[in-house]
Amino acid sequence: MLLKQLSVFLENRPGRITQVTKVLDEIGVNISAFSIADTSDFGILRMIVDNIDAALQALKAQGFSVRTTQVVGLVVPHQPGGMHQALEHVDKAGIEIEYMYAFAYNSKAAVIIKADDTLKLVNVLTESGYHVLQEGELMHE
Repeated sequence: MLLKQLSVFLENRPGRITQVTKVLDEIGVNISAFSIADTSDFGILRMIVDNIDAALQALKAQGFSVRTTQVVGLVVPHQPGGMHQALEHVDKAGIEIEYMYAFAYNSKAAVIIKADDTLKLVNVLTESGYHVLQEGELMHE
C-alpha cells in the first residue's frame, strides 16, 4: 500500500527540469504526479511515475542525483473539507507529516503524503475508511 516516489536533486538553473522530463520521455516513462520545492541553490523534484526502476536507472545514467522514498497515496472527495476530514484522523493519531502534494481528478483528489511513520499512516487511513492507493493505480484511473 506504499507508493515509491522518485526524488531528483537539481541545481537551481534554467532547463534542469526539462532535462529530467526529456530523459523520462526518451524511455517512455509516464509521470502521474510531481512537485518541486526549491531554495536559491537547488531544488527537489518529487515524482510518482509508472516505471520507477527504469526512471531511476536512466536518470542516474545521465548523472542526476536521485533516490526513492516510500510515500502514501490517499484518495479523498474533491469537495470542501474532503482533505481536512482525512487529516484530522492523521493528527489525532500523532503522525507527523513531512510534506505532501495533491491534485484533483474527476470527483476525487489524490494526496501524496510523506510522514514520519508511513505504515501507521496507512493503517490509520484504512481503518478510518479511506482509500489508499496501490502502486500503479494512478495510471489506471
